[in-house]
Amino acid sequence: MDHRFIPKLTEEQIAAKQLAGLQWTAGHAYKGSPFYRERMDRHGVRPEDIKTLDDIRKLPFTTADHLKEGYPMPLLSVPEADVVRIHGSSGTTGKRKILAYTQNDIDLWKDMFARCYELAGLTVEDRVQICVGYGLWTAGAGFQLGCERFGAMALPVGPGLLEIQLQMLTDLKSTCLCSTASMALLMGEEVQKQGLADKIALKKAIFGAETHTPKMRKQFEEALGLEHSFDIIGMTELYGPGTGLECMAHEGIHYWSDLYIMEILDPETLEPVAPGEVGEMVVTSLQKEGSPLIRYRTRDLTRILPGTCSCGVTMPRIDKILGRSDDMFIFRGVNIYPGQIGTVLEGFPELSAEYQISLTRRDGLDHMAVRVEHAHGADEDTCGNLANAVANEIRKHILVRSDVRILGPGELPRSFAKTKRVQDERGEE
Repeated sequence: MDHRFIPKLTEEQIAAKQLAGLQWTAGHAYKGSPFYRERMDRHGVRPEDIKTLDDIRKLPFTTADHLKEGYPMPLLSVPEADVVRIHGSSGTTGKRKILAYTQNDIDLWKDMFARCYELAGLTVEDRVQICVGYGLWTAGAGFQLGCERFGAMALPVGPGLLEIQLQMLTDLKSTCLCSTASMALLMGEEVQKQGLADKIALKKAIFGAETHTPKMRKQFEEALGLEHSFDIIGMTELYGPGTGLECMAHEGIHYWSDLYIMEILDPETLEPVAPGEVGEMVVTSLQKEGSPLIRYRTRDLTRILPGTCSCGVTMPRIDKILGRSDDMFIFRGVNIYPGQIGTVLEGFPELSAEYQISLTRRDGLDHMAVRVEHAHGADEDTCGNLANAVANEIRKHILVRSDVRILGPGELPRSFAKTKRVQDERGEE
């Protein structure tokens, strides 16, 4: 593949860029941001103390709470006159996390996102249907900016609007769909239900914003007739979506290590985990002017994949986002991530990818119910036995009892955005 946007860098060249970027970021943030200056002074570290990449460990962490406490313009490290745009997180509690962008930040984000389209094997002939949120959220703006920078045709539909989505697919012959995994699943179901499979021209999908199971992915790939689908990563704090993408070899997600440093740390001790082990992703930007990030705790769980990718791209890789350290719930003393339940359900071909976990408390005791849909064509008469088998597997792998109910296709609520997997009602006894 001819790479217009993805640089071919050696490990040594990446390390040199990271050190120069880390030193610049520490100096820029110290000089321009009262928040960072106070934090660094309190930790007894100055920008000139950063002499090697290992010195990143001298710098204090930044958290989502810091962003909320500094509302409305936390981390701002340039004069307000240099800010050309703000974006806010889609947080549902308390104050939004609002981040400031200079024109250089926007230009860098465009180029970074163009790399993603390039990695997915798109060309300027592709028609990219963008089905994610516009406005304060970074998703729509990022997908569109990157698409236009790359040179493909953007169809900016936004989320929801199912009839318009299907109309664009059939009339404008979109070749690439950009959405959450939940939205792709919903679109696939509608395409099949309305018999549109032979009227659409989709070849690829780029999806992200929520954890997904291989079963969920296979389901929408088959329903939409895709050749490839690609998992994308990104967050508002670090520009937005486009900070990394899976390649066509599907051997992990390449991330742009020349533009930010990723540490994988134990969420409890905040020490680096062993190579290949799962930990919390902590990121430091290297060229971000408006709201630089220094050791920002993302709460996302993943692991670095060792070695080089067969696709030939030299950028390092991580595994898909496996969950969030703050998504974990404790049930009868056991730490559980929703994805662990999803992994158990993977083992049952009779089940679909849709499931929901409900937590309640009765008479002082916690109860967990798992509701999951059976696949189209599965034998409904066997659902009782299947529910017992699933409950047994959950108990075997996660060591907890659960009440499993098998529902018919389409009975669980669908979402255009991220599907809420866990309903914790234990505080409402």
